[in-house]
Amino acid sequence: MMDPNEGDVRFENEGTLEPLPVVRERTVVMRAVGLTKTYEAVAGKSGSGRAGLELFRELDLKVHAGEMVAIVGESGAGKSSLLHLLAALDTPTAGEVWCGETRLSSFTPKQAAEFRNRDVGYVWQFHYLLPEFTALENVAMPLLARGMRRIEALEKARFWLAEVGLADRGGNRSGELSGGEQQRVSVARALITEPRLLLADEPTGDLDGKTAEAVFSLIQRLHEAHGLTSVLVTHNLEFAERCDRVLRLREGRLTDGRTMGDRRVQAE
Repeated sequence: MMDPNEGDVRFENEGTLEPLPVVRERTVVMRAVGLTKTYEAVAGKSGSGRAGLELFRELDLKVHAGEMVAIVGESGAGKSSLLHLLAALDTPTAGEVWCGETRLSSFTPKQAAEFRNRDVGYVWQFHYLLPEFTALENVAMPLLARGMRRIEALEKARFWLAEVGLADRGGNRSGELSGGEQQRVSVARALITEPRLLLADEPTGDLDGKTAEAVFSLIQRLHEAHGLTSVLVTHNLEFAERCDRVLRLREGRLTDGRTMGDRRVQAE
């Protein structure tokens, strides 16, 4: 007769083993593959001209959902040019840029403009507010450009002005705002479309120290509160340290890791 326990194998501490953690790969929102950007030589009237300039060659980059990535480097390294490629403001000499499953290099000019209005929020070093319009109207402009009804666009603009702490300044024109307020309005304008990616090119570069800190802290707070994916170009290493990752663009390459102060920063 078969032993009822036969074949019932038991292990010591059975039932106390914890399941292995599930490793989930983070979603890649934006990636650049083999990116090369070269500006052709310019011939002068005397025939001397200017030599061609290669900013970067076969550069790779991945930006994951929810990340806040800082790109640092010396002036002229190509940081702003890289951001322009990520925003479809320019086209690479070689390589590809992808936003999700969309290949930016296949865009027509119209498609590129629609992509920027839909998927990318861009904050420039200079605010580029339209002086003849109020702060509220400037924030609403991306939605008005896509054909949203004015009453709906202005309602959303009021929300975003409140988010950047300027609920009481909607009726003021840009010339009536301080430099910090102007940049806050430009941040609200960049985010009103609820973009997949926020790109900021030296967003605090024209501001004094105290105002720069306030604007960067605002961007950081909005990034966390709204689950943004953000890439910032900055010369301010203290601000860069507060991002999730720091990448240095140097001699046409993004470094995989570097030491910034006493903190080791990994590139990917």
